[in-house]
Amino acid sequence: MFTVYVLYSKQYDKIYIGYSSDLQTRFKYHNELAKKGWTIRYRPWTIAHTEQLETKAQAMKREKQLKL
Repeated sequence: MFTVYVLYSKQYDKIYIGYSSDLQTRFKYHNELAKKGWTIRYRPWTIAHTEQLETKAQAMKREKQLKL
């Protein structure tokens, strides 16, 4: 099972769209553990939206749709 998610940074009015097979751990990386990358600049993040999909391919396709 995969989760497509939308994060929102209220402080910076930014969104981030991604997917993961382990949303809890991935969310922790976005907010605390990551040392580099785009999302560390706009912390803290909240989860604004999630969708569950069966396969990685479906999650990747949905992520691309949401980014358009």
